[in-house]
Amino acid sequence: MSRLEAKKPSFCRSEPLTSERVRATLSVLKGIVTSCYGPAGRLKQLHNGLGGSVCTTSQSAALLANLPVTHPILKILTTSVQNHVSCFSDGGLFTAILCCNLVENVQRLGLTPTTVIKLNKQLLSLCTSYLKSEACGCRIPVNFSSTQILLCLVRSILTSKPACMLTTKEIDHISTLILRAFLLIIPENAQDHIILGKSIIVPLKRQRVIDSTVLPGILIEISEVQLMKILPIKKSDSFKVALFCVSLSGDLSDTGEGNVVVSYGVSLENAVLDQLLNLGRQLVSDQVDLVLCQKVIHPSLKQFLRMHHVIAVDRVGVAVMEPLSKVTGTRPIGSLDSISPSSYGSVKDLCTAKFGFKHFFHIIPNEATVCSLLLCNRNDTAWDELKLTCQTALHALQLTIKEPCVLLGGGCTETHLAAYIRHKTRSEPEGILRDVGCTQTELQLITEAFCSALESLAGSLEHDGGEVLTDGKYGHFWSVQADSPSVVNWPDVLSRCGCGLYSSQEELSWSFLRSARLPFVPQTCLPCEATDSAGNLTLDCFTAKLSGLQVAVETANLILDLSYVIEDKN
Repeated sequence: MSRLEAKKPSFCRSEPLTSERVRATLSVLKGIVTSCYGPAGRLKQLHNGLGGSVCTTSQSAALLANLPVTHPILKILTTSVQNHVSCFSDGGLFTAILCCNLVENVQRLGLTPTTVIKLNKQLLSLCTSYLKSEACGCRIPVNFSSTQILLCLVRSILTSKPACMLTTKEIDHISTLILRAFLLIIPENAQDHIILGKSIIVPLKRQRVIDSTVLPGILIEISEVQLMKILPIKKSDSFKVALFCVSLSGDLSDTGEGNVVVSYGVSLENAVLDQLLNLGRQLVSDQVDLVLCQKVIHPSLKQFLRMHHVIAVDRVGVAVMEPLSKVTGTRPIGSLDSISPSSYGSVKDLCTAKFGFKHFFHIIPNEATVCSLLLCNRNDTAWDELKLTCQTALHALQLTIKEPCVLLGGGCTETHLAAYIRHKTRSEPEGILRDVGCTQTELQLITEAFCSALESLAGSLEHDGGEVLTDGKYGHFWSVQADSPSVVNWPDVLSRCGCGLYSSQEELSWSFLRSARLPFVPQTCLPCEATDSAGNLTLDCFTAKLSGLQVAVETANLILDLSYVIEDKN
């Protein structure tokens, strides 16, 4: 019997944010996520000191999944960000950095948490109302009759992930493929209610990125031996398909939903094999052309089917079962009993293909709402990062169908929003003061903390010691290289703003982003030429960024409202 220990009392700490240790830990997390942000973000390598896989990334999804966090406050923050990323795929670093900035800025003010939280909610409401309004100066509507904006959005997401290790030509190629894959999963006869298909990412590592391609239907990897047994494939207008989710290996531990009846004295293995062969006879009788199995097919059943010119492909895996069911129109068969005719489906064509050193069985559907993105990259690390980025880009495009607009990227939305909030709280403070019941001074302090958090987030895009500026007309973000002269005519060293919409050759005035300046009214309502110059714009997913803004403010409010942390040490 093991020794029993007395139960330890729970550890209770009051006012956790006043602890220097907590502040230092929060500052370290902020440093980690801030240094990953944007196209010039630095990569992080995460590994266990005892061994195991090594993760090299700058993406929040991979970073937070592999980053061990023990302090309760940090767990709140990282869990909130991970929940946001699981729903929207994009904007994880944006959310984490903004949350850290808000907590850090507010701590210095010494105001009561109740006042801070109420004012943060009011400022968040101002932000969301403005971003959703037609007058918003950093929102562009998406016209689905043109691919320009969508292509810009995908290219912006790919460019912001340096661990993918892509050249400009490769970014353009992958962006086009992602957009093509997205268009393939939209039904041709889409009505008001659209049910999207599925894009399957098929790995092909240690190959040139430029060899990546998109094909309608499903690619199933097969061995060269399997390929030889499948060939030749007969020509037909349509192929009848049976899809099994139960093992056809004859293993008694996995007979699916059916029953195997065995007489006394009869070999169990022979009885199951007889039942498998009876199943094969029914498939042949029903004129099935293709049998697909999630698990293993018994060699004898394979041989029987091959003798009757039925193609049998096993070990397709659980990941493609749902897409296969959608493509073929079949209902996965889960027993060895008699098969209902309604369980069968059909496909338009079958063929084989070879990409790199791999062989594939290509299933071409009657209606292509499922496609395969054959994704190549030079090594495993870069491929893993590229896969995650492609999934993010595809999800962002899907979200754009629901909310057909995008936000300006490159830090311009954050600085423009900060300028708008400063102006709004100075010119129309009465409503906020009445709703919250605070003083004008408290409102201005929290407004400055909130806007500084947004501007600091935009400034996080600069990693090489350069200067960051904002203009006094549009409130956009501008960046200057570190080696620029100290006294300079700004139009000579500036090219375009962070999002690429405005040129430095316009009559603009600039000021340093973190310097004191008077509030101004940023120009709202984007000009018509915004969409015309979309080929060079940096854009963000509207839905993901709006949710990230809300999650960041709400999580910061939750952390600021903590009075006690109680930990069970048992």
